[in-house]
Amino acid sequence: MIELEKIMHIEDDLSIQEVARVALEIVGGFTMISCSSGSEGLEQVERFAPQLILLDVMMPGMDGPETLAQLRRLPTVKDTPVVFMTAKVQEQEIQEYYRLGAAGVIIKPFDPMTLSSQIKAIWLQARA
Repeated sequence: MIELEKIMHIEDDLSIQEVARVALEIVGGFTMISCSSGSEGLEQVERFAPQLILLDVMMPGMDGPETLAQLRRLPTVKDTPVVFMTAKVQEQEIQEYYRLGAAGVIIKPFDPMTLSSQIKAIWLQARA
């Protein structure tokens, strides 16, 4: 089993970016990059080569589902697990994220102390 090391986080809210960075780099020991928009994520993704992508659902311009659709067009990351992060928690919305191809959904606000273990569990499930 390949161990998860590199995570890309695409999130427009800088305070959420910072909390996730601390949770994943310091608590989880991951290497990560944060991008402030879907377009920035698309520009950086092939160079960074993440093993997993955390993707905010609601962003100005290109939202999370559209960003996911664009990511799936790139051969180098078309099979990379994507985890949506969202405050939209209606059951039909969550089911739609999975239908779009999400490997998991993390509800905001998330617990910074358990975020890395949630990500690891989704990673193991996606690799099973």
